[in-house]
Formats: sequence, C-alpha cells, structure tokens
Amino acid sequence: MHARKLIIVGSGPAGLTAAIYAARADLAPLVIAGGQYGGQLMLTTEVENYPGFPEGILGPELMEKFRAQALRFGAEIRDEDVTKVDFKSRPLRLWVHEEEFAAQAVVVATGASAKWLGVDGEARLRGRGVSSCATCDGAFFKEKNIVVVGGGDSAVEEAVFLTRFGRTVTIVHRRDSLRASKVMQQRATTHPKISFVWNSVITEIEGDKLVTGVKLKDLTAGTVSRRTADAVFVAIGHDPNTSVFAGQLELDSAGFVISKDGTRSNVEGVFVAGDVQDKRYRQAITAAGLGCRAAMDAEKYLEALERTPVTAL
Repeated sequence: MHARKLIIVGSGPAGLTAAIYAARADLAPLVIAGGQYGGQLMLTTEVENYPGFPEGILGPELMEKFRAQALRFGAEIRDEDVTKVDFKSRPLRLWVHEEEFAAQAVVVATGASAKWLGVDGEARLRGRGVSSCATCDGAFFKEKNIVVVGGGDSAVEEAVFLTRFGRTVTIVHRRDSLRASKVMQQRATTHPKISFVWNSVITEIEGDKLVTGVKLKDLTAGTVSRRTADAVFVAIGHDPNTSVFAGQLELDSAGFVISKDGTRSNVEGVFVAGDVQDKRYRQAITAAGLGCRAAMDAEKYLEALERTPVTAL
C-alpha cells in the first residue's frame, strides 16, 4: 500500500490547480490523472476567455502549462485510472487495478465526459469521421462538408473553429434558436461558411469505412431527409465521471457529486472540485477556482488532523 497525505483524482483545470496549490503547501500530492489527462480542455478548440491569454490559447496547450506548473512545484502525476475506492473507513483507500493507495485526504476532480447521440453508425464510425474533438480531428477535413450537432457555446465554438478547415459547416439543433452566448451566436450566424438546420435531430450516421452523410428528422414536420457530410462533430453536453464513486459518495440523480459548499462531499476528508459537481457554470476558470478551494480546504483539514491528540488505548 502506498500512503500519501493527499491524493487528487483527475487532471483537468480543477485537479491540476488543486495539485499546484497542494504542492506549494508542501503536501507532496499524488495526482492520479486518468488514462487521458487534461479533462475537457483536451477536446476544446481555442480558449479565449481564460485570463492571461489575450490572444487566446488552444485547450491542450493550456493544460500542458497547468501540468508543467504542477510538476514544477513537486506534484507527482500518474496517467492511470482509479478503478476502485473505499471511502467508508480510514485511511481513505483507492486502487489502480491491483495497486492500492491510502490517503488522509482526497480531492475528486474527475470532471465529465462528452455525451454521444446513440444513433446507428455513430460508434462504428467514431474516429472515421465521427468525433467530439474539433482540435484533434478538424484538420483531417480540409475542404470537406462538416456537421456539428448542438446549440450551446461548445457546439458553436466547434463550428466556428471548423470553418478553418471545412468547405461548409452545418449546425444541426433540435430547437429553433441557439443556447450559446450572444457573442458566439453572432459569430456563427454571420459566418459565410456556417448554415443551420433547425428543429431537427440526426437519426443515423451513414458510411461504410468513412462518414458519407447523415439522416435528419424534422421534429416539426416529422419528415426525414438526407444530407451529405464527411464528418460529424457531436457537442451536446457531458456526463459526470463518477461511476467509480457510486455507493461511496452522495450523488444526485444525474450522477454529479453533491456538495453543499462547493468543495466538501458527504465523506469527511473527501473534497470535490470542477465539473464533477458543477452543473451550472462548467467553465475552465470556475473549475480552476474550485480546485484552489478544494486544495486549501484539504490543507486545513490535514492541519487539523495533525493537531488532534491521539487518545491512549
């Protein structure tokens, strides 16, 4: 068993900010980062609203900087997934397959994962034209016809970014108006490469080895049509990455960790940060802020443990 004062699970803005603060507090945190570290920003295009980058910065580049800063101050990072936890006894225990870790305090910052449509052809053609990451895959579709599914900021940001590559970009949305911020709506509606299909959903993604088109159902008229496409980028939201904590932490009906004050879970010594519990804001900067708070609260908790006298048996 590997014993640590503090273990941080997750490596998005929340987890790595927690690591920076904890490392600077001389807690020597272990970050169990996940098989793919960096959180949702690894699947995000240009980030324009993170302070300190007036010209914007790509999500993966920003997360590389977070990681380098955490390592600089002494955090240890392991790019593996936690496969089991036991938070019902002390010390708190976590497993990475057969390897066991013990901690006095834990910060859960596992974030959320992209939702998929669940339609025919989607899973089969994932990586062959179906994607949730414009930054990762957009360059493969130069002068191609691209479809983006969704109506929020993420979908519109993806669409605007993909205009750098695609011949056309079509946003398919189940409603008759976008949910994105006003500035993003304006960018999309005034862009010459972007068009819209309103009140519609994709019922099938077509193609043998590569995406060739989509079937669309008009939710108002009930009609089905086909549109030629070389790529489909899905941007319809996220599910919290909390399955490993089921039965260990209090979760709401959607699977998000319940926290009354934004950092403390229902288990003493287990703190939460970022999109794993934040359904409202879901921004990199709010996740980073919660990571800071969680690390500082964990530090105070550990200090209190050290001051607690041991009762003689």
